[in-house]
Amino acid sequence: MESALDLLRQLITSPVVYLLLFALTAVDAIVPMVPAETAVITAAVLVSGNPPELAAIWAAATLGALAGDHASYVIGRGGGARRLARFPAESRRRASSEWARRALHRRGGLVLTTARYVPGGRTAVTLTMGAVRYPPRSFLLFDTIGAASWALYSVLLGYFGGLAFQREPLLGVLAGLALSLGVTGLLELARRLRRRSRRRDRAHRGARTPR
Repeated sequence: MESALDLLRQLITSPVVYLLLFALTAVDAIVPMVPAETAVITAAVLVSGNPPELAAIWAAATLGALAGDHASYVIGRGGGARRLARFPAESRRRASSEWARRALHRRGGLVLTTARYVPGGRTAVTLTMGAVRYPPRSFLLFDTIGAASWALYSVLLGYFGGLAFQREPLLGVLAGLALSLGVTGLLELARRLRRRSRRRDRAHRGARTPR
């Protein structure tokens, strides 16, 4: 086990590893099952707190996330926009798409920067933003903020996991992943509770509306 970990530590400084991290975080935007966050956390644990290598991991993850998000945006802007345009003017789908367009233009930046912490949220939001033709410059700005903050978050999970378990790197990786899953779970729980509260409020207002 130790020899395998030593080999991984030697490989982690190779430029190929940074290209792999770039590719994983890019593909994750289109295929959410790709373990991009796991790869970033693992890499950060294995470099044992070396600042230049941590910075390189952060840069590779940030650039990969940006590339993947923009690819997803372009896909949505192409096929998605054409499908939305074919909906009849008075249809429910057209009304829903127009609502999504207005909502994203009002608070799209917040949605984009936070969606990557929700399972599958990153793909859904970037495709939808392309489909409703969210302004590319605003998309780039907020996506840069979201990608950089997510990459920093993943690197820090690995860094602190590595510090806590310096003699047991595998435990450090597991600790980082556990923290990530915990944060994701709390965000998803908060989102569901908020949605449930909104439904109750709408139902309550509907019950009080005079007929």
